[in-house]
Amino acid sequence: MVNIDAIGAIGLSLALGLLIGIQRGWALRNEERGSRFAGIRTFGLLGLVGGLAGAIRAIDGDFGTVLIAAAAILILLGYAGAARHGRNISGTASLVGLLTLGCGFLATTQQEMLATIIAVVVTLVLALRTQLHGWIGRLNEVEVNAIARFALIALVILPLLPDRAYGPLDAWNPRQLWMVVVMVSGFSFAGYVASKRLGASRGTIATAGAGAMVSSTAVTAALATRLHNDAEEAPILVAGIAAASTVMLLRVLILVGILAPLALPALALLVVPATLVSALATLWYLGVAKRHPAKPSQEVTVHNPFDIMPALALMALVMVLSLVSRWVLHRFGDAGLATVLALSGMVDVDSAIITMGGLPHGTLDGQTAGLILAVPVMLNTFVKAGVTISLAGWRRGWRAALPLVASVAAGLLMLPLVLGRPLS
Repeated sequence: MVNIDAIGAIGLSLALGLLIGIQRGWALRNEERGSRFAGIRTFGLLGLVGGLAGAIRAIDGDFGTVLIAAAAILILLGYAGAARHGRNISGTASLVGLLTLGCGFLATTQQEMLATIIAVVVTLVLALRTQLHGWIGRLNEVEVNAIARFALIALVILPLLPDRAYGPLDAWNPRQLWMVVVMVSGFSFAGYVASKRLGASRGTIATAGAGAMVSSTAVTAALATRLHNDAEEAPILVAGIAAASTVMLLRVLILVGILAPLALPALALLVVPATLVSALATLWYLGVAKRHPAKPSQEVTVHNPFDIMPALALMALVMVLSLVSRWVLHRFGDAGLATVLALSGMVDVDSAIITMGGLPHGTLDGQTAGLILAVPVMLNTFVKAGVTISLAGWRRGWRAALPLVASVAAGLLMLPLVLGRPLS
């Protein structure tokens, strides 16, 4: 009796091999005949052989193993023979051949989705050859070392840490605490890449947005300092401060969605209007700056995103706040917790969000959690307005502080809706 499922799986093996073969054949289409290690037909057949080996393995395990081992040996012998005859054969070809063989094998061993994902990823990596080589060519030694360090903290250390509570009041979860380091470094890395690719020297807005992924308060302070000395560039600097606030508010929503999703609906009702006001202020002042162009702006300094010390300092702060918040929650209830998070959020909103995410499940309901997180977000925005006025002076600083205050007001207007009362 014909097994339709087996035929379909073997067909998938052939299709995945052909998928990879299409990319290899196209990439080597201009090579001399006979100089290629393998083309579309060979890769298609390699996928088919892998699928056949997987299907036979269910009947005779030894024969299936011998078949796939023989195919792998043929790939290696073909590569060795081509290299021995002086042909310029890339080692990528043999590795891709082995991967194709493996994808075909997985497709007939009830791992169809995994086989498809691997084949698509292999094809994508091969297709991005030019872009990847260009990216590597633009890296310097510091960046390569930094990427390696980030891979170490995110891909090696994080999975090894235990995912359970330790310490007094069970306040510290090693994996969650180290996730703070990973996330801070990740946001810093994203900001660094955005700044480098977009060109910080070409615009204050691009750099302010990238820097705000690391610290919107630091960006605001840098721009406010320049605003004190550069009246000519006031519109673009005000737009940069508003853009940094917009990015911070968006980042808050993303972080809460990941770390404390229970609080997201209530918090979004307050933060989304504030975000829209900040974004509109950015667009308004960009229009003003376009109508009154000034000299090219300087760069806003973005700290080295691969410096792990700020991330470790934040982790230490979160450890203290986690312990204090649990003690305060146990002793004084929700009101005490809101006070702790509000004070910490005035300096760093992320620490308040991470602390909230680390609380035991069922500690707070969604409405209360959202309201508690809204306090540090709004206070942090007010603090930045105060920083702007104090550094830029009232005469120039109030225009930059106004969008920040207006965004807080827009959020507070939604407070009756969050509390469950109709807006009046």
